Parts: sequence; C-alpha cells; structure tokens
Amino acid sequence: MKTPNLDALAKAGTRFTKCTVASPLCAPSRACLASGREYGRNGVRNNGNDYPLDLPTFYQALREGGYRTGACGKIDLHKATLDWGIDGKRFLPEWGFTDGIDNAGKIDAILSGAKEPRDPYMAYLHQRGLATAHLEDFRRRSAKQSYLYTDPTPLPEEAYCDNWVAQNGIDILRGFPQARPWFLQVNFTGPHNPVDITQRMVKLCRRRNFPQPFESEEYTAERHTAIRQNYTAMVENIDRWVGAFVEEVRRRGELENTIIVYSSDHGEMLGDHERWGKSVPFQPATAVPLYISGPGIDRGVVSDALVSHIDLAATFLDFAAAPKLKEADSLSLRPLLTGKIKTHREFVRSGLDRWRMVFDGRYKLVKGFDMDSSKKKRAGDAKPVLYDLKVDPNETSNRSKDAPNQVERLTALLGP
Repeated sequence: MKTPNLDALAKAGTRFTKCTVASPLCAPSRACLASGREYGRNGVRNNGNDYPLDLPTFYQALREGGYRTGACGKIDLHKATLDWGIDGKRFLPEWGFTDGIDNAGKIDAILSGAKEPRDPYMAYLHQRGLATAHLEDFRRRSAKQSYLYTDPTPLPEEAYCDNWVAQNGIDILRGFPQARPWFLQVNFTGPHNPVDITQRMVKLCRRRNFPQPFESEEYTAERHTAIRQNYTAMVENIDRWVGAFVEEVRRRGELENTIIVYSSDHGEMLGDHERWGKSVPFQPATAVPLYISGPGIDRGVVSDALVSHIDLAATFLDFAAAPKLKEADSLSLRPLLTGKIKTHREFVRSGLDRWRMVFDGRYKLVKGFDMDSSKKKRAGDAKPVLYDLKVDPNETSNRSKDAPNQVERLTALLGP
C-alpha cells in the first residue's frame, strides 16, 4: 500500500498503535464518539437504533464554544431511520452541526433509494442518470458473497461515493469564514464492503500481493488477494483525499493552527478466522488506526498507549477550550499528545449486543461471544475467553483456565 499523506501525518504528529473502538459497528461506534460515552450508555445498541436527540454531543459543545461545525458523508447517527432528506440536512442542527451534508452508507442507499432517493447521494445519481447502473451493480455486490465481486464499478470517477463525499467536504471547508474557528468531520463510506473500486483504482492495485487471511481456506488465494487489493485501493483513495484536505487547509493559511485526525469507526476481518466485516471482538474488527497532528503535538511519535476511540470527543473539546460533556467517559488525549504523560488508560472496553470485551494492552477478556471460527453465530451464554496477545497476537488460544486470576481481574472491569 502507498499512503504518502498518512505517512506525512505520522511524521508530523503521533500515530497510535492501540486504539480500540467502543463498539465495532457503524451506528453504535459513531454514537459512542459523538456522546463520548462507552457502549451501552448512549441508547444506540446496534444499527437498529437512532441517536437520542436529547443526548448531548461534542459537536454541540464545539458549536456552543463558537465553532462552525461541519460534517459530510456517512454520519450514521440515525441509521434506523432510512431518510436523510434530499439535501442531507435532516437532524444536522439537532446533532450540533452548522454546515453539512449527511448521506446514506453503501448498503443503506440501495435499501432506501432504489425507486425514489431518500438521501443526497442517490439523488445525485438519479439526477446524473447513473442510478440504474449503480443499483444493478450493488444488488449483485450486496448479495451474500458481496466480497467476491472485485470488478470495477460502472460509475465515473467523480460519481464514486467517496470522491463525491470528499468534494462535498472540500466545498464545506471553502465556505467556512476565515475569522471563525471551525471543525469538519469527513465520513467516507469506504473502506467497506461491497469492495467496489473505480477503473483508475483497479489499474493501481491489481499487481499487488498480500499475506493470506489467518486460518481461512474459504476462497482461493487468488480470490483473497483480489479482495485485499480492492480494500487497500479504497484506503489509498482516501489517503489521496487526505492530501487534498491538507492542501486546502494550507491554501487557507491555517495549517499551522489546525489539528488533523485520521481514524475509523471499526475495523475489518477480511477473511481472518473465516470471518468478514466487523461486529466481532477480534482485533482486526475492534482495533482502528489513529493519526493526530497539529500545533503543540509531538512529532514523529509512535505511541503504544492504550486509547479508546471515544477519547477523541474530549480531545477536541480540550484543544478548543469548549465546554466538557456531562457524564462522559471520554478522556482527553492532549497530555499524551504533548508529551506530558506516556500512558493514558489502564484498559479499554468494547461491546455489542450481548458480548463485552476488555483489553489491558496484553490480556483480552471476552464474555458472551463464541470466538470459535467454526461457529460463526454469536452466543450470549458463551464461556469467557482470555487471550494473551503478547504471545498469541492472532487470538487462537483461550488461556482462561491457565490464568484464572486474570479472568477475575478483567471481569471486574467489563462494565455494563
């Protein structure tokens, strides 16, 4: 993979190697970030729940602190309600945004906008006469084996969803006045299944080879490689846009006074343990990238400190000198980013539906989930599983019987 812009962010700031999401699923993860609360404390249990409008967000706090607050792309705070408004502005003021365009995710756009668009992206495709071709393509890709289709999308480059989202973000940024502080969150739809990429992206990725998934013989090596080629091409496309946003901030003359963060709401199994997507307690799903650079932030640091994705909420408010969120679990990363401390949390949590996970940087305890790769269904009564990631990074050996003291210690930290 070639990610020159992310590499540049890492050199200019801090890259975290142990960032964990509070929940490895779109809507709960984004709700945890918005509220600065752990999973189970914000009313969004899964993708079937909308974010409670009476629950404060850090976006509101930034707005109250004098910021223009913008967002575009897949905000995903009302995933249960498949209606974003053709202009993409439904609920934006209630969540705390002054500017923005909220659009559906990849699959939600197809589910909601086949006949009549209910989000701005599908409205754009209908207007361009591209909706039929996109719908037919995605109906094929969104079938049970959606990862298998690695051929290019029929959409032109500018109509590819992540490119359309990014251009919206550039336009929003250009509309911010120079004399007022601003916050902008760009929510790309990728990298995410279906693994659709453009003709340009196909040409860049097809000759690459990658390690095969761990403990998976589901598909041929050639098929697994093609899937990973597409996935990494999505990442590289986002990296390209990261560079475009950095350049736009530089053009505004604000680069020396802007904090830039790159992260994700969940990971991706990509066939490891014969699993795909997210929603599981394995590291590929719960661990996410986190790059932070900006004024006062230590440069060229690779930190193995334990951090939670929700800590971004308190971090933004800390740097902005904005009001803190009440009853939040988020802890500002600012002392860590400025070199005042080297450790941040003693443990991090993640959860979804009936399972809970706690990780202390070495030991990971999971309760309520069947981790056996041959049993792909979740089980609320599954026995506790303890992994020692220092000696077992691929999470293959349950050490719960060998280390009962660790199980007891971590069980007390699981939370609600």
